[in-house]
Amino acid sequence: MSRKAIFPGTFDPFTIGHYRIVERGLNIFDEIVIGIGVNTGKRTLFSIEKREQIIRAAFKDEKRVSVSSYDCLTVDFARQVGAQFVLRGLRTVADFEYERSMAEANAKLSGLETVALYTDADNAFVSSTVVRDLYLFGKDITDFLPPALPKGILELQ
Repeated sequence: MSRKAIFPGTFDPFTIGHYRIVERGLNIFDEIVIGIGVNTGKRTLFSIEKREQIIRAAFKDEKRVSVSSYDCLTVDFARQVGAQFVLRGLRTVADFEYERSMAEANAKLSGLETVALYTDADNAFVSSTVVRDLYLFGKDITDFLPPALPKGILELQ
């Protein structure tokens, strides 16, 4: 049986930390679907289409990674794509507490298992919020993004 995971998040933008979690997750799972959750309570900088474009460009040569957006519960999205696992990244103790409660709720609702990986020490401080703020203030964020993204991909439309 194929091991398929979803990696859900807002990904505004998709950072080097996210990228590394997916890379490492491919050592565990046969396939990973990166799910961009539509969260009406969150104000995002980049459109869903732009976030999908960035993630697809980051994994253009990796056939085991796909990208999709969803507007439902994560457990329902997992069921829609046939995933048995949720992949998550942990940076801090606060992340752990939040992710644990979500994992327990998902398991109770659907039996969905969560696999959490710690972020690389070099990227532990990188968050979408930090990267977004740096971007808005005109700073070079290249080191905080997946490698080899096409030039100009982050330009707002």
